[in-house]
Amino acid sequence: MDVQQLRSFLAVAEELHFGRAAERLHIAQPPLSRTIKQLERELGIRLFDRNTRSVSLTAGGHALLEPARDVLEALRRAESAVRSAGDGEVGLVRIAFAGVSTHPLVAQLARLVRARRPGIRLELSSQNFAQPAMKKLVQGDTDIALGRWDVVPTEIAAEVVMPDALVLALPDTHPLATADRLAIAQLKGDTFVSLPPHEGAVLPDRLRRLTHGAGFVADVVQIAPDTQTALALVSAQVGTHLTLASVARNVTDPHVAFVPLDAPTQDVDLRAAWRRDDRRPELRAVLDELLALQN
Repeated sequence: MDVQQLRSFLAVAEELHFGRAAERLHIAQPPLSRTIKQLERELGIRLFDRNTRSVSLTAGGHALLEPARDVLEALRRAESAVRSAGDGEVGLVRIAFAGVSTHPLVAQLARLVRARRPGIRLELSSQNFAQPAMKKLVQGDTDIALGRWDVVPTEIAAEVVMPDALVLALPDTHPLATADRLAIAQLKGDTFVSLPPHEGAVLPDRLRRLTHGAGFVADVVQIAPDTQTALALVSAQVGTHLTLASVARNVTDPHVAFVPLDAPTQDVDLRAAWRRDDRRPELRAVLDELLALQN
């Protein structure tokens, strides 16, 4: 069994017509028929039931279908990996990402790199907060960091990969849960659930600034270790939580309502960061894929 036989088999199996399969392969029909018959002889089994009016797969043909696709896909990846290596796009790229809102983006990037840059291997590490990801980047322990930072060191380059905005997560029983937009002043007297006020933590900082600007101090009744826990506490009616539109898009809890915040604040866009002096081709290739995702 060789690659050409498998390509011929798949063309006939997908078209269920020898004439159309031959056109697809840019060959005449008689050589295609001979290739299929030779493959059947080698395997000792009929792959197709055919008569003058129709072609259909036998049980043996159905059994060969997925393995044949797997072999051709593996061959495509191998060829692509060799080409990538020739372009210098081979090696390991480490990515540190922070926050539940980054997960769909990271998954999409990993799929694209695997399909388009098979010579590159990604090492993914999740962080609870953005500042540890930035520290790993500065120390050389990762190659790309994904997060939200108000301050980026001068030796680090950064670009927005996902625009974002602030929203309020409210229990569905809250009187304002059905509002189109909310001003933070409308929540004076509410209880709040917050993330830990670590150094560089964007959301606790925004909560403090917004409530201060509205003339009150947020009554934070519980600190949650991460966003998932914070939203579980909102669902349990413990309090309101300031979070991100990107988080809201990925949460399906019917007991949590997300309402956009009507307030001008510093941006909370998700950014990719990398060391300016890192000019490896594999890093540039992954960044190209990542930065293209926002377009």
